[in-house]
Amino acid sequence: VAYPLGVVGIIFSMIAIRYIFRVNLNKEIERLNVESSKKQNVVDTFSAEVRNPALFGESIQSLMDLINLKFVISRVMSTDGVVHIASTETILNEGDKVFVITTPQNMKSVLAFIGKPIHLTMNDWHKPGCEVISRKIIVTQPEVNGKNISQINLRSRFGVNVTRINRSGIDLVAQSNVKLQIGDKVTVVGTESSLAGAETVLGNKVKRLNAPNLTPIFIGIFLGVLLGSIPFAFSGIPQPVKFGLAGGPLIVAILLSVFGTKLKLITYTTMSANLMIREIGISLFLAAVGLGAGEDFVETIVHGSGLNWVGLGVIITFVPLISMGIIGRRFFRFDYFTLMGLLAGSTTDPPALSYATTTAGNDTPSVSYAAVYPLTMFLRVMSAQILILLF
Repeated sequence: VAYPLGVVGIIFSMIAIRYIFRVNLNKEIERLNVESSKKQNVVDTFSAEVRNPALFGESIQSLMDLINLKFVISRVMSTDGVVHIASTETILNEGDKVFVITTPQNMKSVLAFIGKPIHLTMNDWHKPGCEVISRKIIVTQPEVNGKNISQINLRSRFGVNVTRINRSGIDLVAQSNVKLQIGDKVTVVGTESSLAGAETVLGNKVKRLNAPNLTPIFIGIFLGVLLGSIPFAFSGIPQPVKFGLAGGPLIVAILLSVFGTKLKLITYTTMSANLMIREIGISLFLAAVGLGAGEDFVETIVHGSGLNWVGLGVIITFVPLISMGIIGRRFFRFDYFTLMGLLAGSTTDPPALSYATTTAGNDTPSVSYAAVYPLTMFLRVMSAQILILLF
């Protein structure tokens, strides 16, 4: 009975916070983009000339061992102007020019150790007659899923250099221990013939990505329902605790996203299929709630204590959420999209998450929702049983 207006209370608290702080969604998106660009996984590139005497006659592997930072040298231009594909065995000499891929946080340190910055455009690195080119290759080969770059060993097999990996719109520095996943866009440097060989290993067949990977989805649902149905007994609590049909699949989904590649499961799903599953799931959830509560809904409201329950439900929902929303926005400086997901997750409410993602137009609310949901679910079950014991 209290659920429908409880959902309204959650959404209303999000709207209230938006108007209290005069949130401009376009500015929030810009802020989110700026913060994302500052994350460790964002990639920056620069050209530098080798001037450090400690590097003369040393290999790139020695340089990597000395400074122990995230970076990749993809090309080396010798003093005669010839561009070579770099590898860990490539020897650096005085005056050599290198093209470096690293994170913004490491750029100054790497540059200071190599030498001095120089201005070279991509056209300078692709001079006429130069056989070295770069190409983006999409990982579609199931055999590659979950393997790191060193295991695939493209350098020794085809003479190409993997410089960066784009995953879900985020560029990663292509270190040897980075594991590839289906759907990754890999930037590879080499000759035309060597890149063709790399394509045969990585796949680069976009049509394969359109095929739905149903097995991991149904495995996740099955294991999630199974986990949600398992009772966990704790001393001092008479009733066992269950994660339920919502909490179980969420926890399993998080575990599959982290460890799925080790189990050789392809967790990549096209955005259209992802959105379809989300909408079907939320529709089924709301239908189940409506069918379960609808039979006695009107009777309880008219002749029972339903109005009191509804009123208390709105108060219990709205007051804590608006208070935490104000604290999170004013003191912790959360962006509005993260805050919406946090509020929806703190109430374990899928309809509120649906509203948040629709308003945001991105997956930021889903990330904060998934982060707090498991703990919130556990604490709600525990607190309800503790209140029963106390009163």
